Amino acid sequence: MKPDLSGRTLVMSGGSRGIGLAIAVRAARDGANVVLIAKTDQPDPRLQGTIHTAAAAIERVGGQALAVVGDVRSDVVISSAVEQAVERFGGIDVCVNNASVLNLSSTLDLSPSRYDLMQDVNTRATFMLTRACLPHLLVSNNPHVLTLSPPLNLSPRWMGAHVGYTIAKYGMSLATLGFAAEFTEDGLAANCLWPRTLIATDAVANLLGGDQAVARARSPQIMADAAYAVLTTPSRERSGQLLVDEDVLNELGYADLSGYSVTGSDANLQTDIFLD
Repeated sequence: MKPDLSGRTLVMSGGSRGIGLAIAVRAARDGANVVLIAKTDQPDPRLQGTIHTAAAAIERVGGQALAVVGDVRSDVVISSAVEQAVERFGGIDVCVNNASVLNLSSTLDLSPSRYDLMQDVNTRATFMLTRACLPHLLVSNNPHVLTLSPPLNLSPRWMGAHVGYTIAKYGMSLATLGFAAEFTEDGLAANCLWPRTLIATDAVANLLGGDQAVARARSPQIMADAAYAVLTTPSRERSGQLLVDEDVLNELGYADLSGYSVTGSDANLQTDIFLD
C-alpha cells in the first residue's frame, strides 16, 4: 500500500500562506506534524495570514503544528527549529524548502542588498535547512526533501531575463540535485517541484500583475496535491528529479485540471517563468 503522511513530521521554511500553507494543510489532513519557520508573526496588510493563522489551519484539519517565528537566513533559527521538531515529534521525515524571495529586476537595476537577500533566502537557506534536517532524515524510513524550484532551463530567454533571480532559484535546484546524488545510497529522496502555470499567491498578485495575473493562475492546491503525490512515494522510487506539478498529476491519471484554475477554465492560463 502507498504510504500516507499520518504521523510524519515535516519541517518547512515559510508556509504562512500560499503554496507552502496549501502543502502543509494537505499533509495535515493525514494527521502529519508540521513545523513552520516563518517571519510573519503579526498581520501585514500586504499579505494574507501569519505563521499563527497557518498553524491554526493545520490543526483544524487534524494535524499538529509547531510555529517557529524567525528568519530562515539565521543558522540559529534553523538549528532551534530542528531541535524543537525532534524534541516534540521525535524525528523529521520531510524537509520542504518553500521560502523564497522573488525579484525580477534586470542586472543593472538589482541592488547588491536585494541580490544578497535572494541568495540567502533561496539558495543558502535551502542548503542549510536541508543540512540541519539530514541527520534525522537519514534515520527515517521514508525521507524526503522537496524544494520549490524550477527545472534548469538554460535557454537565453530565461538566462538573460533576470539573472539575479535565476541564479538564486537555480541554486535551489542544483542543491537539491546534489543532495539526491550524495545520499542516494541512504535512500533519501530529493526532488524539486515547480508549477506549470502562475499560482494565485500574494507574490503573483503584488509583484506580477495583480488581479489580471491571478485570473490567469491556478490555485495553490494543485501544487499541494502534486507535492503530496511526491512525498507519499517510497523515497527510493523517485529522486533527483525536477518535476512540474501538471506532469505529476497527469502521471496519476488526472488529465482535466481545470478545477484548479481560478476562473474554472484552462483557456487563458499563463505559463510560469522558466518553462517554455
